[in-house]
Amino acid sequence: MSFFDRLSNGWTIAMNSFKVLKENKQLIIFPILSGVAIFLIMASFFTSVLASAGWDFDNIAIAEQGSPVYYLLLFAFYIVNYFIVVFFNMALIHCTRLYYRGEEVTVAKGLRFSASRIGAIFSWAFFAATIGLLLRTIQENVGMFGKIITGLVGIVWSVATFFVVPVIAYENAGPLEAVKRSSAMMKQKWGESLGANFSFGLIQFIGMIIVGLPLFFIGNIFSPIVGIGLAVAGVFTVMAVISAAQTIFISAVYHNITGDPVKHFNQQMVDQLFDKK
Repeated sequence: MSFFDRLSNGWTIAMNSFKVLKENKQLIIFPILSGVAIFLIMASFFTSVLASAGWDFDNIAIAEQGSPVYYLLLFAFYIVNYFIVVFFNMALIHCTRLYYRGEEVTVAKGLRFSASRIGAIFSWAFFAATIGLLLRTIQENVGMFGKIITGLVGIVWSVATFFVVPVIAYENAGPLEAVKRSSAMMKQKWGESLGANFSFGLIQFIGMIIVGLPLFFIGNIFSPIVGIGLAVAGVFTVMAVISAAQTIFISAVYHNITGDPVKHFNQQMVDQLFDKK
């Protein structure tokens, strides 16, 4: 299949993901909750640091880069970040599963399911944070060559963990087993190019411009701060919609590969999205 055929197919699947989101608008709450939770945790962290410095910005000293305290704080941030993202993504994926099965979809059901898998989520967050910290350490201490290597490893890691969230949600797999299972699914059904991700990226870029710029200019009539605030809110909303659609896409493909029927998607489309080499 040609590059442009792949993009066309990816675009179709992306649009189908938006159809699912349109029929279940409440699903957008999950990426919003994820973003808000991460923001609040970061805000509370910096507030604590500022308070310990006597509310004097000049006296703020978190940790010297490269020190044990620096890496400990970075590791803790990675764990919290991965935990929050996976928790809410898993809740969204479970809601899509309910939808595919014709069952009632509610935010509460998604959150309850993620809460029931909280141990698996934390195990994955700890594992992923360890990998992230190792890559960050290499990147900061090996120079340009290290950045190139970690960049390539990061790409491989992203591909290998594509199906990790639904795997740890439904297959009771540990972190390492989840990576192996996700990688095997990629090798079984997928190939070299992510047409759908290109489509999502393009839609997000266009959406941020279409939504963000008008809101900025409208708000700027009253105050530059209002303009910036409205633009940020608009861009955040666009990102939340795209994030929800991408997670729906992952859920749909996972359930399609495992043999579960999914509305708005078909096996031929999934098979063609990524050509085998």
